[in-house]
Amino acid sequence: MTTSLETDRTPARGILISFYVTSIIFNVCLIAQLLTVGVAYFNDPTWWNIHVWLVRGYGGLSLVLLGWSFVAPFSRRIRHLAASLPVLLGLQFASIHLKSPLHLEILHPLIGFTLLYVSSTLVHSLGRTLSPTNNHNHQI
Repeated sequence: MTTSLETDRTPARGILISFYVTSIIFNVCLIAQLLTVGVAYFNDPTWWNIHVWLVRGYGGLSLVLLGWSFVAPFSRRIRHLAASLPVLLGLQFASIHLKSPLHLEILHPLIGFTLLYVSSTLVHSLGRTLSPTNNHNHQI
């Protein structure tokens, strides 16, 4: 029989914590991108370049999280949240680059806030699940 201390040292736990850290990095990058768009719009337009550079820099993490969510022991909720990240990023790119008479670019900020919400929900769900005070942390 294993103790809870031994269970916390399993390789699977390390994978889960690494996934959690990666999701935090993704979330922090989203927050930085939101802040840079605010600075660009209200203060200094040269920040638009940083806004664009950020998404090109961290966008691939969404695919890493998606793939990782299917090889680690995660719940359907975690997998769905991870799967929605690249979909929402794709919609972000489409909404800003595809010009149409419907002016779908107006959806860009709404999709961005949805992306931030989903990313934050992923981080908080993982945090609660991995918490040592959660008696059901093996059911991520």
